[in-house]
Amino acid sequence: MADLSAFPITRRWPARHPDRLQLYSFPTPNGVKVSIMLEEIGLPYEAHTIKIGDNETWTPEFLSLNPNGKIPAILDPDGPGGKPLALFESGAILVYLAEKTGKLLPADPAARYETLQWLFFQMAAVGPMFGQLGFFHKFAGREYEDKRPLERYRAESQRLLGVLEARLAGRDWIMGDDYTIADLALIGWVRNLIGFYEAAELVDYKSLTHVPAWLARGLARPAVQRGLEIPPRA
Repeated sequence: MADLSAFPITRRWPARHPDRLQLYSFPTPNGVKVSIMLEEIGLPYEAHTIKIGDNETWTPEFLSLNPNGKIPAILDPDGPGGKPLALFESGAILVYLAEKTGKLLPADPAARYETLQWLFFQMAAVGPMFGQLGFFHKFAGREYEDKRPLERYRAESQRLLGVLEARLAGRDWIMGDDYTIADLALIGWVRNLIGFYEAAELVDYKSLTHVPAWLARGLARPAVQRGLEIPPRA
């Protein structure tokens, strides 16, 4: 039986199955990257709902795992060398899980780096831009009289969708025939942009061909369907 008592986060969110990977998350576009990944690779895990609306990420217990106060984060009792490993940042977690299991990341070095560049494209560009567009279009930012911020993020989000559209021309997935962590990282964000953020018209989503077809393929995957609901909101 793994001993996770040295990690303060387990005092607030106790591990019922300490031998399993512990996921601390909420079903946001960033959070579901890891739950989808875990469902895809079939690694046993235990999910803990972190109520971001109640500021649970700013509690001392959560900050002990991620000092940046953001979900998702994991605690793997069977990390490198058989020792527990705490990890935050969704991109880093995806790479770690892919390398741990040998799944969803090409073994060929050139293809591996090409996959990672598209993962970082999501992390550095798509996530921040889509998130800002959501804020200025749907949330408190919509009340701002100055519409220049909204237009900036709208234009950039539309441009990024165009980059993705061009990449998917003639491809089922970002890397061609193989579904990888690059697809997995992007699915939740594109889905959120046109769904929860209600920004499809703003970014002229209907003008795209390859992105909607790719998104439909991704959302049809059983592991994606399960991961989008993990951990439960309640």
